Amino acid sequence: MATLWNKGTAATDKVENFTVGNDRILDLRLAPYDVQGSKAHITMLERIGLLTKEELDILLGGLDEIAASIDAGTFVLEEDVEDIHSQVELLLTRKFGDLGKKIHSGRSRNDQVLVDVKLYLRDELRALRDEVLALFRLLQNKSEQYKEVLLPGYTHGQVAMPSSFGMWLGAYAECLVNDMYMLGGAFKVVNQNPLGSAAGYGNSFPLDRELTTKLLGFAAPDYNSVAAQLSRGKSEKSVASAIGSIALTLNKFAADCCMYMCPNYGFIHFPDALTTGSSIMPHKKNPDVWEMVRGKCNRILSCENEIALLCSNMPHGYHRENQLLKDILFPALDLMHECLDMTAYMLEAMEVNEHILDNPLYNYLFTVEEVNRRTLAGTPFREAYKQVGIEVNEGRFQYGGKKEKASDLGHTHLGSLGNLCNDKIAEKMAAALFE
Repeated sequence: MATLWNKGTAATDKVENFTVGNDRILDLRLAPYDVQGSKAHITMLERIGLLTKEELDILLGGLDEIAASIDAGTFVLEEDVEDIHSQVELLLTRKFGDLGKKIHSGRSRNDQVLVDVKLYLRDELRALRDEVLALFRLLQNKSEQYKEVLLPGYTHGQVAMPSSFGMWLGAYAECLVNDMYMLGGAFKVVNQNPLGSAAGYGNSFPLDRELTTKLLGFAAPDYNSVAAQLSRGKSEKSVASAIGSIALTLNKFAADCCMYMCPNYGFIHFPDALTTGSSIMPHKKNPDVWEMVRGKCNRILSCENEIALLCSNMPHGYHRENQLLKDILFPALDLMHECLDMTAYMLEAMEVNEHILDNPLYNYLFTVEEVNRRTLAGTPFREAYKQVGIEVNEGRFQYGGKKEKASDLGHTHLGSLGNLCNDKIAEKMAAALFE
């Protein structure tokens, strides 16, 4: 196998297969970032006199050709090549001879993989930002559309107080604001340049790390070379925490939808084409999409803990098991994109039941409203509470107010049925957006 570290001896096939593992497959998604990092690195090498202008132009042209093959989908990691870094250097060396070998001056695969992963994660976070924002806007639109449609609220799984579809949907929109804060925090952790830290202890070449930071669009360098290496695992864990926050939001929303579309509730409905059936029960309309969103989000939630367990007993510096971080995080990112996409897809098609409260099951939903109505009319609260409680126990409770729509209930404080504050929540989301 072609390795950058080969000094005339080679590991056995069994050792290579075990240590390389899934890296060659996962590295393909790092290919454009390896080219991007290499272009910044050799531009800096020319600036400090380790390459001539002519050599730089030749190498940049070669890297552009590799980038074009990546874009065209024709780029491959050859069977006997260890990783993306080896493949890029091998292609340049084949084409330009010894000049291709100069590309690695002043760096190690340690800082090379660090910069590749950070560039990749930065783009992933941007994509997630856009997907979360799109779902947020959809939830807000649906919240406004159904803000007058009453919906039973539950505590302890029991009928509690009136809610509305506007409040329910708007709640998940505001949860996504907090998730956006988490994405922004992860972006700040990731958006620091490790290139130039080499194997973790810097380099005797006069590397211009400020230049590569600027060329790659990072906010700042990871200044301390050891700290740069310590960011491996920290970066992945911060991203895992952020997607875990989104996953928790989607998980709860999916669980609600599974419950609400059950005929025992009948609060929401989806077209038949978005549900599945049973092999023996012809009446079934199963919420398989929501169950899969719920389950996949549970898997995403486990990602942060798995990363923490992998990294928690390593001393500082690079260790080979760091490559397993890709095995953990990259598939979780794929799941996150899928779940965001399917949640929006299903939500677009959701129909709501506008006559839920016609069912006498929900007569007691308005006991608090009746207590408050009597209190506003002059009865002391505790006395009104006792009166209504006795009426409930004796089976003669009736709500004395209107209950056709949410605005009938007179809730006016911030975040209540009659004052959802969707505009204020939109302002919060705008402030939470990063880069």
